[in-house]
Amino acid sequence: MPSTTGRDAPAAPPLAAYQTFATRDLDEARERVARIFCPHRLDSIGGHAGFSARQHHLKGERLSLNYIDYGSKTLIAPGELERFYLLQIPLTGAAMIANGADRYATVPGQASVLNPHLPTVMIWGEGCTQLLVQIDRQAMQDHLAQAIGGRADRPLTFTGALDLTRGPGAALGNLVRHLVAEADAGRAPIGQGGLLARSIESAILTGLIEAHSHNYQRLLGRSGASAAVPRQVRLAEEFIMAHLSDPLTIEAVAAVAGVTPRALQIAFRSFRGTTPLAFWRDERLGRAHRDLTAAAPGLTVTDVALRWGFQHFGRFAALYAARFGQSPSLTLRRARGADFLD
Repeated sequence: MPSTTGRDAPAAPPLAAYQTFATRDLDEARERVARIFCPHRLDSIGGHAGFSARQHHLKGERLSLNYIDYGSKTLIAPGELERFYLLQIPLTGAAMIANGADRYATVPGQASVLNPHLPTVMIWGEGCTQLLVQIDRQAMQDHLAQAIGGRADRPLTFTGALDLTRGPGAALGNLVRHLVAEADAGRAPIGQGGLLARSIESAILTGLIEAHSHNYQRLLGRSGASAAVPRQVRLAEEFIMAHLSDPLTIEAVAAVAGVTPRALQIAFRSFRGTTPLAFWRDERLGRAHRDLTAAAPGLTVTDVALRWGFQHFGRFAALYAARFGQSPSLTLRRARGADFLD
């Protein structure tokens, strides 16, 4: 008989102990997901033969952890979510996201955040599985107000894909995966009430505000932690950001900061965990990624590379793939929906 244990046993999907449903019926899946999230359009693209949906759901006080798998290529159109933000972390496969004016694709290593006040349409590709963090909208807005030390009178609006491979994005992704692993080990970190569970939820909200691009970032920059960064680092960063597409040398940046190149390198290592020129390179790669995911009509990879000062196209493609886990041409293709049309 085939072995059912050890290496041959299929790995259980995340949050398996918290399964809410598993079905091959499209209508049932639509209705069951709507109970937890919101009413939405759900259609299997290219026939229902491969459709096989499941959702796992661990509810906390201000957020929930979820796992969803639809099996086949699937159209999901909830319109405005209204009550909650939704952080989506792909584990396998790819998804196309349209949230308001934003258009981009996500794969493992990149996440999406759906704003509740903007209309959403998504296509999850075949084999796409995701962890989802559903966050109460008012709780998110209240947490933001605490973070900026004042009233948040406009809706918090996130933009673009969230990079989970570096910096605060990596920390946030690791935190979510750790919480899921704890739940899978029978130690659910949320849903039990108490100060610890609330602190854990706050850490996720803080991580999202810190890691992702949004319309309140300038106010977050006034925090004491930011003010503690040495003046030479802040001057160097301001100069680099103002000259992203220009050729730069460490000597030129150090001169603007008023220190020697070596002193600037040491300061960046201590306070940013990187070097000035690596910071410059990563910022340009981030801008290139944003342009490619926006996929303006007629845009080419060459246009984007030259716009952000990458003269050697092979080197640009290698750096981009190392950072985002896919080639620039694939990002552009996915942003235009080429992988999801048929």
